[in-house]
Amino acid sequence: MELKPLIKVEDISFGYNRKTVLSDVSLSIGAGEVVTLLGPNGCGKSTLIKIILGLLRPATGAIFFNGENILHIGSKSLAREIAYVPQIHKSSFPYTVMDMVLMGRIPHKTFFFRYSKTDVDIAGDALERLAIAHLADRAYTEISGGERQLTLIARAIAQGAGTFIMDEPASGLDYGNQLRLLDQIIKLSREGYTFIKSTHSPEHALWIADRVIMIKNGAVVADGACDDVISAKNLFHLYNAKVNVMKLNGSSFGVCVPQTICGCMNDENDQATGQC
Repeated sequence: MELKPLIKVEDISFGYNRKTVLSDVSLSIGAGEVVTLLGPNGCGKSTLIKIILGLLRPATGAIFFNGENILHIGSKSLAREIAYVPQIHKSSFPYTVMDMVLMGRIPHKTFFFRYSKTDVDIAGDALERLAIAHLADRAYTEISGGERQLTLIARAIAQGAGTFIMDEPASGLDYGNQLRLLDQIIKLSREGYTFIKSTHSPEHALWIADRVIMIKNGAVVADGACDDVISAKNLFHLYNAKVNVMKLNGSSFGVCVPQTICGCMNDENDQATGQC
């Protein structure tokens, strides 16, 4: 019996000022999956994310969460199920890290509220899980970019949602913080969290994702397991860049290497035949 998808996108189209951004996009995402949206700038990844979050209304088509059209789900109810982790951003106000994480509890509150001891305990637990409890009293504006991103993930955990949507979360992070971010995504996915993550890095998808959905010019051009979809041929089609996708000796993890650097030959299927 086929399992019902957690999120189902059906024939979505959207445009700004008569310019089509998404055209007849359909996809399904199962509970517990880590799915990467891959594509060049302006391909429609961020717009698709905003539509799934209910921030934009599609011109045609519909989004379903657990079988229910998201337009029929209240914003607070949806926020208890889906958490948004944006790109690194700077707050205008010097909230503490604890304050930022406590904001994740707002969907569970009435209009006039005070945070309860339970809220504080939940926020504290989220900080502990991401190993950043020592930052609780620090100003969010004064911590590093990687620490801010972990704070936003802690806020999403405190929100109580089981699905995280992340728009290029590694953008602007140094290499070490990128790896720490990916490590946290892996750990949370093993606990059953669902991730939809956009990125410009095919390698990030190869390292942590179950599936990759390639988007170009507002349309899905490939959808499947990372090892099957992330190929030299598909990356050339997506980015117009000649790249070999290779496995390191003794490893199951793939890397992407420009052909001019690695000098490996391609076979008739445009797949890398050499190993680094």
